[in-house]
Amino acid sequence: MLIDEELTLKKLETFLAFMRNGNLGRTAAQLATSPVSVHRAIHSLESALRCPLFKHEGRQLIPLESAYVLEKKARQLIQDAEQMVRQTREAAGFYAERFRLGALYSLTVKTVPKLVMGLKLRRSELNIDLTLGSNVDLLQRLKNHELEAMLVSLDESVADPACAQLGLFSDDIFLAVPTDSPFAEQSPVDLAELADATFITLTQGFATHRDSARVFEQAGFAPKVAMQVNDIFTLLSMVSSGVGFALLPGRIAAVYENRIKLIALQPRYRVQQHIGVVFLKAREREPNLLALLAECRMYSAALD
Repeated sequence: MLIDEELTLKKLETFLAFMRNGNLGRTAAQLATSPVSVHRAIHSLESALRCPLFKHEGRQLIPLESAYVLEKKARQLIQDAEQMVRQTREAAGFYAERFRLGALYSLTVKTVPKLVMGLKLRRSELNIDLTLGSNVDLLQRLKNHELEAMLVSLDESVADPACAQLGLFSDDIFLAVPTDSPFAEQSPVDLAELADATFITLTQGFATHRDSARVFEQAGFAPKVAMQVNDIFTLLSMVSSGVGFALLPGRIAAVYENRIKLIALQPRYRVQQHIGVVFLKAREREPNLLALLAECRMYSAALD
């Protein structure tokens, strides 16, 4: 059986409002419309269903048994439609009570907790899902609509015409050594003096891996890499245990601070990471994303 095009959810909502109020005037006031529009919607439903729903007693509309059947089924239909919209938006990442944020491991030391706390103060109902990974991995997730935004290094790996960016701060690259290393007291250090040293690096795809390669190239040597790891905290543990040195951003200085020291490099080796938030342009009007961007601007301003 084909459903008449005159049978719409809007008219069913008007009908349900009338069934609750029992009066055209009160229904019209609740819906911010006119009694004539309410009556017209009810009459249109009767035409679409090809059966009467009410009988007239004077100026009153008295529900027939058919109206009570429609009321029960329409209420369930409206609930199902609302659930359909909510679940569909949730699957697409647009559900208002859920925010999926991606970030670099190194940003969980300070930046991510600060931004998450600020975002929760702005929108206390939010459930925030945090995904950690590399620039490359997080960008893929963002473009697949698995993330609403990501906090990453703003380099060429995240340059995408579908995305917009907002900068937060810049961070220098340092030499990370154990506190008992002979280099711990040298600042700034000439990286070329470590051509024979052993290094620990992050795997490809991480911004720090790419920036370290640039620094080594400027120093004129390819490092002896003892190990590549998938997160910066494992790398720090390896450095603190004396397995090797590493080139790392200054933001991780508070981790293992009693066992690791960050040494400035000579100016000729200076490389900076520019940290910021990246999001899809198509979603820049979403309230939760706007709240995060406002918090990012406050965070950045506080650092200046």
